[in-house]
Amino acid sequence: MARGYFVTLEGIEGSGKSTQAHLLVERLREHGTAVVALREPGGTPIGEGIRGILLDRDHEMMTPETEALLYAAARAQMVQEQLAPALAKGEVVVCDRFVDSSVAYQCFGRGLAREFVHEINHWATRATIPDLTVLLDVTVEVGLARATRTACDRIESEGLEFHERVRQGYLAVARDEPDRVVVMDASGPPDAVADRVHSVVLERLRQQRAGAGD
Repeated sequence: MARGYFVTLEGIEGSGKSTQAHLLVERLREHGTAVVALREPGGTPIGEGIRGILLDRDHEMMTPETEALLYAAARAQMVQEQLAPALAKGEVVVCDRFVDSSVAYQCFGRGLAREFVHEINHWATRATIPDLTVLLDVTVEVGLARATRTACDRIESEGLEFHERVRQGYLAVARDEPDRVVVMDASGPPDAVADRVHSVVLERLRQQRAGAGD
């Protein structure tokens, strides 16, 4: 059986990635594609418990190192329990965030060394790399205006400079890996953005299937 296909959606707070991940899963399923939907941190009962710790505003004293290790721990559980089995069955996996988030938030946002973050996540994920990452890009001002319409979590409550560093981190990842990371303007209406996301994913899936048939 052919290996499945791993799609991640990334972006700063308020970029719309959770909405777009949901819409993408719906559209793929409408076309008869077997899809597993995951989110980070989370995706498993253990991961959801770690998510609660990470996003709780009562934990403002959390160190960057602790934060990075907790994200990697939740990721390790998700990969072993959900992601790897789904890909082995030939399914499409759509995940709201993955390792690129740790690079953007913990390296660029918090100032941790990229070597440290890459090493712990390489081990935690069994060296799993997405086949395609859609980076939904909006300005920090637009993103935070969307994200803070309701109560803010610990990450959302960080200042503008932090979120700008995160955005620049994402764009740096995209420049480093242009074949994997597709940058998409996410400032428009959700349905219009969803059309473009779906189109890119369908094209990549067609390419994968055509290559598998060679």
